[in-house]
Amino acid sequence: MLDLLHELAPLPRELVSDGYDAALSRLAEVVPMTIHEVPSGTPVWTWTVPEKWSVEEAYLESLDGQRLLDVADHPLHIVSYSLPFEGVVSRQELFAHLHTHPHLPDAIPFVFKYYQRDWGLCCPQTLKDRLQDAEYRVVIRTRFEPGVLKIGEIVIPGQRPESFVLAAHLCHPAQANDDLTGVLVGLDVARALLAGPPLRHTVRILFFPETIGSVTYLSQHEDLIPSMRGGLFLEMLGNDAPLALQGSFQPESQCDRALVSALRGVAPTGYAGPYRTIIDNDERQFNAPGVRVPMLSLSRVVNPHLPESRFAPYPEYHSSADTPAIVTQGRLEEAREVALALVRAFDSNRYVVNQFKGEVFASGHGIWIDYRVNPEGHRNLFQIMERCDGERTVADIATQLNLPYPAVWEIIHQFAEKGLVTFSDVPQPTNPHRAAQ
Repeated sequence: MLDLLHELAPLPRELVSDGYDAALSRLAEVVPMTIHEVPSGTPVWTWTVPEKWSVEEAYLESLDGQRLLDVADHPLHIVSYSLPFEGVVSRQELFAHLHTHPHLPDAIPFVFKYYQRDWGLCCPQTLKDRLQDAEYRVVIRTRFEPGVLKIGEIVIPGQRPESFVLAAHLCHPAQANDDLTGVLVGLDVARALLAGPPLRHTVRILFFPETIGSVTYLSQHEDLIPSMRGGLFLEMLGNDAPLALQGSFQPESQCDRALVSALRGVAPTGYAGPYRTIIDNDERQFNAPGVRVPMLSLSRVVNPHLPESRFAPYPEYHSSADTPAIVTQGRLEEAREVALALVRAFDSNRYVVNQFKGEVFASGHGIWIDYRVNPEGHRNLFQIMERCDGERTVADIATQLNLPYPAVWEIIHQFAEKGLVTFSDVPQPTNPHRAAQ
């Protein structure tokens, strides 16, 4: 994953651009995928697919010809989707179009104006502070032309058509952690799932440009939305911060319960938080009205208790400092293993239907846990047993007992191996008094 990160990070991956297309093509060499193409100008619900944008050249220089900044040196020196502009401007006018990072004086900010037509350049604050001339020459030669928005999709067939969706965005020029790390973790999850035994659910893994990509995919595949049972957005997974799982708009969904309870068992230093309290990204489009797919997100956020951290999740965010140097292979591998565990928890989650009546003769079935040796395990065994009644899923039981999903699954799996419980996709209450209630 880290080798591919170094290869793809420098590319100018704009929404619709040659750099984005080159990155997606490279991913398709690693894991075969379908590439969906939607032309510029296509209405996608309330949005429209944007034009292809490319940069011929862009620079700022003094009137005596000294080159002060040049997009050839770094793609972030130009505002993404900047209009073309050439001319001599006053220092005041230049400063109205010259952007700096609010917290990193030596870094170039990532500024985008996809849907606000304007021109602009970006530079470190330390450079801007040195600009004292009355006038400067600006040259921005960009092109807007019809293009094709591209979305990569890897479909891993399951035993049933209902699906779980993993997604990450591939745009953001010359940046590594946001969100190439999410893309590469998703790619490695795909490889692991393709090499393993089939899951019950189909898994769809999507790579697209941020926001417009998810809106475009969903609008072009409305027929699939009813079969999407849940999802996980993968974002910013290589920086030095604990893993954070953000819930969906439907916190009581089975997807939320399975993933949140599973996190406790596979990421001891991780934490979970409600929808829109940790990060904002394409999970919004899946949770939105008319869609309502319970999609959670997995990311790494440095200051989880600060409300503004949603827009500044790590120090190098949206800047030229977001390089492969802040990413480690170990953190990517941890995120991959956690993502796989969350997918498998979702996939195994079903209603637990008791095939026994009364309390199980545990020692007679070889599942006794000695309270003198392991009092907590003994208590968990019987608390889980009492909730195997056809009305609760594995995730329901884990949530009610505040136990990690893997710990609950381990006990229930033993019950299933002994023929004491079966699984169902729908509730099958076994309470004989339920009909009278």
